[in-house]
Amino acid sequence: MKEILETIITSLVDDKDAVEIKEVENEKSIVFEVKVAESDMGKIIGRKGRLARSIRTVVKAAANKEKKKATVEFIG
Repeated sequence: MKEILETIITSLVDDKDAVEIKEVENEKSIVFEVKVAESDMGKIIGRKGRLARSIRTVVKAAANKEKKKATVEFIG
């Protein structure tokens, strides 16, 4: 799942070196904390949060296959 998220995020941003994805895993859930450069935050969130919502949907679908719950948090 982290690889999928990393591929999506790095393809959207300009500063690929500033991308940091931290994975916090519990028994049944995983939280991905995505940190990008301040100038790339708007590209990740998208208009009215549509892109961020789409990214979360893809990650949740991948987590569903592993019978886990996943959330994505964007940290500025």
